[in-house]
Amino acid sequence: MSDSTLAGQFFDAAIGLLERVRDEESGNIAAAGTAIADTVAAGGRLFAFGAGHSSLAAQDVVYRAGGLALMNLLAVPGTLGVDVMPATLGSALERVGGLAGAVLDSSPASAGDLLVIISLSGRNTLPVEMAQGARDRGITVIGVTSVAYAESDTTRSLHGSGGFLRDHCDIVLDSKIAIGDAELTADGVEAPFAPASTVVTSAVMQAMMATAAERLVERGIEPPLLRSGNVDGGHEWNRRVMTEYADRIFYQHGR
Repeated sequence: MSDSTLAGQFFDAAIGLLERVRDEESGNIAAAGTAIADTVAAGGRLFAFGAGHSSLAAQDVVYRAGGLALMNLLAVPGTLGVDVMPATLGSALERVGGLAGAVLDSSPASAGDLLVIISLSGRNTLPVEMAQGARDRGITVIGVTSVAYAESDTTRSLHGSGGFLRDHCDIVLDSKIAIGDAELTADGVEAPFAPASTVVTSAVMQAMMATAAERLVERGIEPPLLRSGNVDGGHEWNRRVMTEYADRIFYQHGR
């Protein structure tokens, strides 16, 4: 965009990041989509997890028109964003040791399944332990994170091992988001602003889903996709898909 306003600058920054991820992470996105297709074809279940604002990109692929019906949210109460009071409690819970193991033990996720873990910094205890625990249980782990945090001398892991999320994943996708998650600065504004992590991470998630659908079609398998309930026939289509895959969907009927 040639617009010099801050809004235009933000669009330019977001588009630049999207183009960079498309070009530099294409191989990892292909690997992640293939792993998802492998799991679907083998009868496994799919899960997504994110804490704080990272949970937005995880929720975006669950029970979503045009999305895979098999993607389930692995929820940790109190960490889904600003749904708790005070909102700062969610940030505190990301630093609590042992919470990830308790969540995995009480979840339906098991060996042969796949879990996408989203954490911008990848430094907090919860996502690191979630990745460790999942892999210990035989679950394939895809991490979506900004590798800049792990490679910087100015940030450190908050996990006891000193490791970041990227150190405990089968496949890592780098969102390329700069440390601090703010794309703009301006005279008269003391703090950097306009974060783009949600835009970029959500796009990465949808690119993975698109690749998975492509791989399933290549194998002669109809991707179990949902349709919008706001178009004629959508509810009937979704009812059929959910019935066919009822043993792998956990967001309906209290499953």
